[in-house]
Amino acid sequence: MTDETPQAHDERSPFAQLMAEVMATADHFGHRQHVHLTWLAVRRYGTDAAVDLVSDGIQRTARYAGKPQKYHATVSRAWVELVGHHADGTNTVEFDAFAARHPALLDKKLLTRFYHSSTLAGTQARTGWVRPDRAPFPWQQVDV
Repeated sequence: MTDETPQAHDERSPFAQLMAEVMATADHFGHRQHVHLTWLAVRRYGTDAAVDLVSDGIQRTARYAGKPQKYHATVSRAWVELVGHHADGTNTVEFDAFAARHPALLDKKLLTRFYHSSTLAGTQARTGWVRPDRAPFPWQQVDV
């Protein structure tokens, strides 16, 4: 295998490094691990950069696995923004402590507080960003 293979390139990417760190203590990649990976990305790169890093990484992973339909643009960005909002201004250095402090983030259905399921099921939300249509995110000051 040469250094130009997709796998070798991925192993050096920030997303792959974050994934390896999360999976070092996990036996599967579930919702908690997704939030952990997102928290690491937000802490290291900031929320704005983490949106691209996590979204691109998940999209590449889904394509590589032969399941590009698994990628959801709005869901990916919304989770990064929610984790980023809760991580901002905290000095928590351990993910378990962060998760204990913000248990709602471990609820896979959290986005239903902000989005109607029909909105998230739509093509527009799957392929691009759609703002919350049920309730604004906690940091949003304008009506949706």
